[in-house]
Amino acid sequence: MTHGSAHIESTPYRTDIVVGGHAITADEPPALGGKGAGPAPYDLLLASLGACTAITLKMYAERKGWSFASLDVSLRIVGSEERRIERTLAIQGLDDGQKARLAEIAERTPVTLTLKSGLPIDTRLA
Repeated sequence: MTHGSAHIESTPYRTDIVVGGHAITADEPPALGGKGAGPAPYDLLLASLGACTAITLKMYAERKGWSFASLDVSLRIVGSEERRIERTLAIQGLDDGQKARLAEIAERTPVTLTLKSGLPIDTRLA
């Protein structure tokens, strides 16, 4: 199973994260009181979705024997009361039918499905 940890001390709001054996620094931008030492939490959420989308679509294309030149996933969170993520795929080197199929597959990537269905979070004290 996936495991991660986050540690914060006195520097506002720098957070040291370890996930999957990799160290990441998160922070808020200066406009929100941080130092901008790393991506903000919503940036990390988009990074997770973008990576999952790109990797899943690459795997699917390889299984189908499709070789594309490049795939770019553009993501942004829009809305304040009813937030949603807008995802745009720019795929070079495939025909329109193949691109459409990859767009369908993007709707079923693991992180996409998790975000769409919600995920219970159980919080307890150590």
